Amino acid sequence: MMLGVIADDFTGASDIGLTLSSRGMSTVQYIGVPHMPADPLVDAGVVALKIRTDPAATAVSAALDACDWLLGQGCKQIVYKICSTFDSTDAGNIGPVAAALAERLGESIVVVCPAFPENGRSVYQGHLFVNDRLLSDSGMENHPLTPMTDSDLRRVLARQTEWPVSHVPISTTLGGADALEKALALSGRSMVIVDAIRDQDLINIGKAARSRRLLIGGSGIALGLPANFDLVSELPDWAGLSGPGAVLSGSCSRATRAQVETYRLNAPSRELLAEGIMAGTYPLGELVEWVMVQQQAPMIYSSADPAVVSAAQEQFGQREVAGAVEQLFADLARALVEAGVRRIVVAGGETSGAVVAGIGASALEIGPKIAAGVPAVKVRDRDVVLALKSGNFGGPQFFAEALAALEGRS
Repeated sequence: MMLGVIADDFTGASDIGLTLSSRGMSTVQYIGVPHMPADPLVDAGVVALKIRTDPAATAVSAALDACDWLLGQGCKQIVYKICSTFDSTDAGNIGPVAAALAERLGESIVVVCPAFPENGRSVYQGHLFVNDRLLSDSGMENHPLTPMTDSDLRRVLARQTEWPVSHVPISTTLGGADALEKALALSGRSMVIVDAIRDQDLINIGKAARSRRLLIGGSGIALGLPANFDLVSELPDWAGLSGPGAVLSGSCSRATRAQVETYRLNAPSRELLAEGIMAGTYPLGELVEWVMVQQQAPMIYSSADPAVVSAAQEQFGQREVAGAVEQLFADLARALVEAGVRRIVVAGGETSGAVVAGIGASALEIGPKIAAGVPAVKVRDRDVVLALKSGNFGGPQFFAEALAALEGRS
């Protein structure tokens, strides 16, 4: 294994896995830290963790375990894959995990860039933009767990770590890899926010960081990394599966709520309210029976308006609501697979983590691209295919498109 990735959630792991695979790296997504060596033909290993909103100490411990395993497989460079909207709070977890990884790897200059131009994420003057809006005006300010109310990544990261935080402007990035490499060398011990507005900027960053042991960013940070390695493995063939399908949506992002509204116009749907989940009024067997009698892949969703989510959090507690929702989706996914569902489309990073854990997946084979940042994936050793979508990714018709792609249809 040449390149190791530690992802702070499951959709992000699939996202960067797609980036690496599409550029010629034989890539496997592992669910949690494996307990055995990797296949020697794997070029890039992506360890998918679920630590984005964990207490910082828990997240650091899990990330270091993943780092140690990846180093044991021969990795020379580690990427800490975070959300392209820098999802975090002042308590972490990007800063604490980044600092711990840097110290474990002996790295003093850490490149930080969440830019992902294909999905509208760019970093300019140290600020993160979502399409033409600052992050703080993009809807992410209403995120129920990690509200992003500050677009200046220098300030955001500085509140999370004692490391110095510096900045490389777009004028340097546009100057190419050599100019970037020189600028990084002059940064001194620091985490360096690097501006990027185009794919070529990210390719330049990858080339400039070829000697760095740690990079931090969204999936775009990996665009230029495969070219730094001598690749010899052949990518495996990937085929879809037919059979019953279902959509499980827990994300409350604007994009996902629009996708839910679009899909429910033409397909059976059931909404799960937070109050009902907390009260235990959705019997698992009844939900599974309802799914299995539908002629078209149905949708079960808890993707509510932010005001509704906030009210439920105030009544029951933020972590209590999140935990109950995730547990229900985990139990539901497991029961659906046992009942014969073969295709599952999942919206939301936390929901994706719950679903993958629920069905007991240990590794995922990265398949073809469904949408920017979202591949089809196959559960290793099981006849189940998934689409794990970050909340803000995909167009209005994503759910229908993903179900077709998982079946091998375009």
